Amino acid sequence: MPPIRITHRLSIDESEIAESFIQASGPGGQNVNKVATAVELRFDVARSPSLPEGVRQRLMTLAGRRLTQDGVLVLFARQHRTQERNRADARERLVELIREATVVPVQRRPTRPTLASKQRRLAAKDRRGDVKKARGRPDLD
Repeated sequence: MPPIRITHRLSIDESEIAESFIQASGPGGQNVNKVATAVELRFDVARSPSLPEGVRQRLMTLAGRRLTQDGVLVLFARQHRTQERNRADARERLVELIREATVVPVQRRPTRPTLASKQRRLAAKDRRGDVKKARGRPDLD
């Protein structure tokens, strides 16, 4: 089987994904109790040879509660009435999650306010204080 393409440099092998089909709740007509249309997709993030270490760490963070103690990502797809569409939906969500993990966050460099911005802020505070002082009762002196 062809590998699942994530980006132009990254792809995962089809054998790294385990899919099982279960009965979905919700609408389904006469087939609701007969056909297993919902998909449970499992991808072992911790032991995947396809993922670079940085992507693996970011994916584990992004996965949140969908990640088991063993480092397996579990996705459920039960939106659609057919098994094929649920399977495609689960795979697309996996690809999007991995693609999101490939983006390296930009490190924030702390900056300091400029002298001019500090002076503008203090001048605005002075003006505001003068406005508030003027609201009081006039002195009879």
